[in-house]
Amino acid sequence: MKTRARVVVIGGGVVGAGTLYHLARKGWGDDVVLVEKGELTSGSTWHAAGLLPLFNMSYSVGQVHKYSVNLYQQLEKETGQRVGFSRVGNLRLAMNRDRMDEYYQYAATAKTIGVDVRFLTPAEIKALWPLCSVDGLVGGIFHPADGYIQPADLTQALAKGARARGAAIYRNTAVVGIAQATSGGWVVHTEKGDITCDHVVSATGNYARQTGEMVGLDIPVMPVEHQYIVTEPHPDLQERKRKGLPELGVLRESDGSWYLREENSGFILGPYERDAPCCYVDGPDPAAEYELFQEDIDRLLPHIEAAMARVPAFAEVGIRQVYNGAIAYTPDGNPIIGPAWGIDNFWLSEGHSFGITAAGGAGWQLAEWIVDGEPTIDMLGVEPRRFGEYATRDYLVEKTEEAYAHVFVIHYPDEERPAARPLRTAPCYERMKARGAVFGQKFGWERPNFFATGGMPQEDDWSFRRSRWFEAVRGEVDNVTHNVGLLDMTAFAKCRVSGPGAEDFLNGFVANSAPKQVGRLCLAHALNRNGGVHSEFTILRESSDSFYLVSAGAFQRLDHDYLRKYMPRNGSVQFTPLTSATGVLVVAGPKARELLSRVTRADLSSQAFGWLTARDIVVGSAPVNAMRVNFVGELGWELHHPIEYQNHIFDALFEAGEDLGLAPFGIRAMDSMRMEKSYRLVGTELSIEYSAFESALDRFINLAKGDFLGRDGLLASRQAELKNLLVALEVHDVEDADALGNNALLKDGETVGRATSGNYGFRTGKSLALGMLPPDLAVPGAEVGIEILDRTFPATVIPDSPFDPANERLRDVNGANG
Repeated sequence: MKTRARVVVIGGGVVGAGTLYHLARKGWGDDVVLVEKGELTSGSTWHAAGLLPLFNMSYSVGQVHKYSVNLYQQLEKETGQRVGFSRVGNLRLAMNRDRMDEYYQYAATAKTIGVDVRFLTPAEIKALWPLCSVDGLVGGIFHPADGYIQPADLTQALAKGARARGAAIYRNTAVVGIAQATSGGWVVHTEKGDITCDHVVSATGNYARQTGEMVGLDIPVMPVEHQYIVTEPHPDLQERKRKGLPELGVLRESDGSWYLREENSGFILGPYERDAPCCYVDGPDPAAEYELFQEDIDRLLPHIEAAMARVPAFAEVGIRQVYNGAIAYTPDGNPIIGPAWGIDNFWLSEGHSFGITAAGGAGWQLAEWIVDGEPTIDMLGVEPRRFGEYATRDYLVEKTEEAYAHVFVIHYPDEERPAARPLRTAPCYERMKARGAVFGQKFGWERPNFFATGGMPQEDDWSFRRSRWFEAVRGEVDNVTHNVGLLDMTAFAKCRVSGPGAEDFLNGFVANSAPKQVGRLCLAHALNRNGGVHSEFTILRESSDSFYLVSAGAFQRLDHDYLRKYMPRNGSVQFTPLTSATGVLVVAGPKARELLSRVTRADLSSQAFGWLTARDIVVGSAPVNAMRVNFVGELGWELHHPIEYQNHIFDALFEAGEDLGLAPFGIRAMDSMRMEKSYRLVGTELSIEYSAFESALDRFINLAKGDFLGRDGLLASRQAELKNLLVALEVHDVEDADALGNNALLKDGETVGRATSGNYGFRTGKSLALGMLPPDLAVPGAEVGIEILDRTFPATVIPDSPFDPANERLRDVNGANG
């Protein structure tokens, strides 16, 4: 056995084999090894049904799945190893308009990443799947490139391809410990000796949490029991085979929460029931191999009956075998692929609930990341750092069982899942709730999405179209525009970067220049090495050697880990986490100054307290760092404060603001207003797939200051000519549905770009979108089409910031707000 390698991959399932294969293909073949405690595929891979669903609402996961399916079609030819790829297609049924709306929204994502999906009528469904009853259907979608594969054969092909390039695989070699090497890198302790390496990849499936414990990580993965039924042959399927007719495609009735496919002239039925339990909660037995659990048919009966009603032939066959095996899940159902947090060169590819489909794409991107230092596609949807310390063992049990049960539910864009909530709450949570707040969740925090008013029920109403909360949000925006509103943004990620080297570090870390004067703010972006946007920070200079940084709450672990990974290791810079200790209340609107002047003695005039400045003030009796900045484009302040003072500040504001019309507003109103200002968001407009110049961040880039992270890549992108430019769009003729993001942008019927986000602008009275277009179309007045659900609407490129483009309201240049 080798004692030295560049990379050790732990886990011999299809995911581990896919990673090894791609590392070898990137040229590291002679220097990468895989260790597996048993035989290849002996964990969850061997009992997987082998489906290859391209369907996924995530932009990241969609690209991973697309790559895998394309790879698997070529793998047999390359390696000579049979993979059993059956390209039979995948048919998804819809029984109501909401399901069809989900399919239309998915199809927009599919079009922007190049996945072929076709819409079918009930009659076309019957022709394609003659054993299927079409009663109650409104339509469906079909993926002709989809199908299924033999998981064990696929794993062996990936392993063979890796070995052919020099990679080593050690079976029956258990890892018993992992330690950081004194010279950097890692030492992987196995039962057969130690391997010193630069990188470790954990692809251990059901053992993920135990592997994580070896290096001090609490990996947010928990296995759930998944059952599927294999039946005896059916005469109709046998007859089709005798006639040489094509095999029926994989059939999915999402509303019944099951899939069905052919297997040896019989059927495989895979239900996703609501009460499937977690398993291996404290980890599998180290000796577990090829393990199954006792089947529970009673649990599956509603889905069996639904399948019988849809496919009567299924009721006519006997059960041959029931498989009940463990599949690893994360709290949101998407895998975690990428770097671990807090430690260097430890990589995760875990939580693969659809591991057969994801294995090729996950290995591809991990290899790019490890070898070249960056992934080549936006991986935010599968980022390991999208979860935080709140994802404890008991939390995972609740959320992964929920994720399993939600595999086939309609995934609305405003969906908020209820399990394990509320968990993290700001002190003002109950006060907001008493005022009608309907909450959403980000990074474990409860945040008001909107406020139920006018007698409407205090509950959410999800849809792909304008739903019940649309008018409630209109009222919130109107109040912020004419009076003053209060928004809870305690979930912001907050930290302090300080020390004698802090300024130099930040100037080398972000593309903008760190503020030079105490009390000044700036917006700054941390790029990746290729010049794409990784993170966005608001930076306040607190003193000569201290800076306060604020970023999106959803990316707390990601942003803070990125900061710390680039900080110098010589002690000249210190990092202090402040998120949980610091609350944030935002007051915004033309009466914001008048409101604050009633609760503080500080001079709030524009002359004394200008835009993009901050001051320590006292609100009531509470210390507050007031920052004159907000994300809605109105006069306003963010009030950052020690969190124990929050309710005192909240009460003081509402006592003083009753006659000013002070009312709370939520995240959905904020998003409408940020669209009218063309404010970008990480994960939509800002992505590693687009250079900072493509995202139109020129005014936040200081090339003259010298070197900074991503500068060379940024310059290279400009020299190669930009492929895209971010634009604002006005969408015409919209009636009941606005762009949601990932909508295809069309010119003469051809896809030329994608909308990154969209919303209705209540202040402008326009349906708006932001999107990426080729430079020749990224000019005001250019006309394109935009697909929104089942229609294509005309859209016009307009100048940025259609509301108050000169920023007169938030700058208060004429003193009109007091």
